[in-house]
Amino acid sequence: MFHNTTRTYIINTISHLTLSHTCNNTKVTRSFKKQMMKNRYPLPERRWFVAMAVVGLIATAMFLTNAIRTSETSYLCPGALGIRSKTRTEFSYDASPIQLRAILHYATSRVVPQQSVSEIKISLDVIKSLGRPINFLVFGLGHDSLMWASFNPGGTTVFLEEDPKWVHSILKDAPGLRAHTVRYRTQLRDAKGLLTSYRSEPSCSPTKAYLRGNEACKLALENLPDEVYETEWDLIMIDAPKGYFAEAPGRMAAVFSAAVMARNRKGSGVTHVFLHDVDRKVEKVYAEEFLCRKNLVKGVGRLWHFQIPPSNDTHASRFC
Repeated sequence: MFHNTTRTYIINTISHLTLSHTCNNTKVTRSFKKQMMKNRYPLPERRWFVAMAVVGLIATAMFLTNAIRTSETSYLCPGALGIRSKTRTEFSYDASPIQLRAILHYATSRVVPQQSVSEIKISLDVIKSLGRPINFLVFGLGHDSLMWASFNPGGTTVFLEEDPKWVHSILKDAPGLRAHTVRYRTQLRDAKGLLTSYRSEPSCSPTKAYLRGNEACKLALENLPDEVYETEWDLIMIDAPKGYFAEAPGRMAAVFSAAVMARNRKGSGVTHVFLHDVDRKVEKVYAEEFLCRKNLVKGVGRLWHFQIPPSNDTHASRFC
């Protein structure tokens, strides 16, 4: 019963959106029908609940850009039918292509984002509070990437991923995403040693740390694309790289580099940094070392939210 109700709700939601965009987005409508034919079998109840919730969150992001305006409209495409449309004032749901694609994807896919709905909502609430397109950097590319991009229409959303094959796989289904492959110099097995040795390396110190070309500091991501270094990021999400086996890169460098970016911010305001999987020891220890407990403003599930201000302290010996 729940499966059918949920499926009907999502189909009706997307049908309404695609109908209102039929004149200019016939490809979206055709794509929706094709996807529904591929996914005729119901998902497990929990996945459908998450899928519905994600669709709702994306719809919330869409409504942020809605406007009431006077326009010439009709319930069908009047130009195509040769019918003169009526002028009236109504809500205009101007969803961006990335938002429509995201709704279509999560309503018809058998995979859902790894973060819980309550964890996802923290990030969306911050994006809403900023009230403008933002610069959003995400460590990790995966089944939630289309969702993150849809939350930031008109803004810059960039994904960093360590596995080239995985990048190719995701971009095949979502070619509009901006993603770069990252080479990490760390392994999870070295996490404890790196936490000790970085303090003796001047280029890792809180007053001198930098990223681009910083080969001396093993925690610095020194070879990222130029746009990553040249952009001041409003929000940084750390949900990668892999950190659950000894040979994995671990998230040590991602956490350190996010802290350096935030502290070196030149513009006004803070940098919002989100770290996932804080139930794991390395993520928790590195967060407390570089992102700082004093900057922790909220935690839900396995996600911590930090607000990190720019740092002008030229005598600091520790990040925290």
